[in-house]
Amino acid sequence: MDFSKELINWYSDNKRDLPWRNTKNPYYIWLSEIILQQTKVDQGLSYYNKFVSHYPNISDLANAKEDEVLKLWQGLGYYSRARNLHFTAKEITNKYNAVFPNTYENIIGLKGVGEYTASAIASFSYGLVYPVIDGNVYRVLSRLFGIETPIDTNKGKVIFKNLAQELINKKDPATYNQAIMEFGALQCKPKNPNCETCPFLLECAGFQNKNISNLPLKSKKTKQRNRFFNYLVIEENNTILLNKRTKKDIWEGLFDFPLLETKKQVKELKHLPLSSLSKDISEKNITIKNISSEYKHILSHQKIHAIFWHIKTNQHSLLKANYTVANIQNINKYPVPKLIDNYLKTIL
Repeated sequence: MDFSKELINWYSDNKRDLPWRNTKNPYYIWLSEIILQQTKVDQGLSYYNKFVSHYPNISDLANAKEDEVLKLWQGLGYYSRARNLHFTAKEITNKYNAVFPNTYENIIGLKGVGEYTASAIASFSYGLVYPVIDGNVYRVLSRLFGIETPIDTNKGKVIFKNLAQELINKKDPATYNQAIMEFGALQCKPKNPNCETCPFLLECAGFQNKNISNLPLKSKKTKQRNRFFNYLVIEENNTILLNKRTKKDIWEGLFDFPLLETKKQVKELKHLPLSSLSKDISEKNITIKNISSEYKHILSHQKIHAIFWHIKTNQHSLLKANYTVANIQNINKYPVPKLIDNYLKTIL
């Protein structure tokens, strides 16, 4: 079996027409790869177009304000990607005079760029022979070759890396890399793969052994922890208090409301740790306008259970010093997590 030839033939007949495939500009390719991490193409395409429109080159992105970048990213999740994107644009501007580096070693040295992204940029932009290995590639190779070594172990990573290096088309690594990722996305899908029309059906060990649904293997499952958020929505004179998240936690750099986190769900004001906001604030200072139902927001390692307490307080002036006072009419200019955006849509 000439795997590379068969794969590229499949790709030429089935590939999607995507804008980052019609360029060798490393900035655009880098942009697309960062956006498409943890994001499906259908969702990522509109964000790619927005970023290219707002920031046509690296210098434009480097000179942007972080809040603007995060606002443009809003809804994509995994916001560290956006912060790293912005940081790296500034690094390339300062260190490489706004010219994207053209060696694998320098590319992988950029913040937010791992082996997969560096291989993609190196091959797509510069024709360098570095195989990409992402979730699609793990799935295709594990099924086709019947590899049952878990992909999240050092041994598994070495096996797949060596196999990928052996299979890549040395004369056209860019097309090969695009092809194997597209094959995993469209043909050898995680669920309900199109096995009957697969060009590798007769050679596929996973299919022959009726083991497709189990591959690739992982040694451990992701554990989720529950967190209970109590947001205080504090309004006064057409303004609302916002909190900019600065700690090393989820949504760093985004805005939410003053937050009280508890160990379990709280339904009465007296059970909230109000003193952590200010030693002068208590139940006596607060009038409840509304308590929302629970909003659930699921992240990769966390499940957020949020309740929004819409309140009035005579201690508003005391709290203003610690928060951002936003005009309600302008609140949409602030970058917020999807959870907060969903709530805002109910009150604006």
